[in-house]
Amino acid sequence: MIHPTAIIDPSCELANDVSIGAYAIIGSDVRIDSGTEIGPHTVIKGPSRIGKHNRIFQFASVGEDPQDKKYHGEVTYLEIGDRNVIREYVTIHRGTVQDQGITRIGNDNLLMAYTHVAHDCVLGDHVIMANAASLAGHVRVDDYAILGGFSLVHQFCKIGQHSFSAMGSVITRDILPYVMVGGCPTKPHGINTVGLERQGFSADSIRQIRKAYKTVYKSRLKLEEAIQQLEEMISETPEIQKMVDFLKQTGRSIIR
Repeated sequence: MIHPTAIIDPSCELANDVSIGAYAIIGSDVRIDSGTEIGPHTVIKGPSRIGKHNRIFQFASVGEDPQDKKYHGEVTYLEIGDRNVIREYVTIHRGTVQDQGITRIGNDNLLMAYTHVAHDCVLGDHVIMANAASLAGHVRVDDYAILGGFSLVHQFCKIGQHSFSAMGSVITRDILPYVMVGGCPTKPHGINTVGLERQGFSADSIRQIRKAYKTVYKSRLKLEEAIQQLEEMISETPEIQKMVDFLKQTGRSIIR
């Protein structure tokens, strides 16, 4: 299961069935759980914890030091959950002590070739980052969000669940759950109807989410007034609670 040309630090903890390809380098303080496959020429640096049944393709760089001038060798971490697919040339960096000291990736995510996850980012579950999408530091990406190819996300932004960014989006503010954005400059373009349908949202829920979208983006209400109207819709459509919570917690304001 481990190619003889692989270089593995003695401090690593590897499950018995972990597969490691030719010329891969696994540094110190790395733990890899069962069923995970590490492709040839991959480099993994610790402290990193990688869960079960992940597949990391050739030439990926996982758990490297953060690209932050404030980083001076402090012990920081990377945690990756289960069943993630990390394609060729993906780069994922550990956290910094200026934040929580950890970069976290959840379960069932797809990071396509050349994507970048910077220090202190947090990815939920079922996230898709298409080719060359890149996250600056401290970005949070919620469940089922999709970032189109070459999307760029500014540091500290939050990407709401079930949202969608079109190819080449430059995202400098938060994206509300369920919303599609795109264009140059990046603007909202309705809700992610196709994505919601694929995830089993009812037609009525989608209709109410579209109504909530219009309240936020087309009613010319102040954000506080729009939030009040959305709160009145929650009893009928609980999914709108996610939009309300997101709006109350946004730090950089939303793309609007």
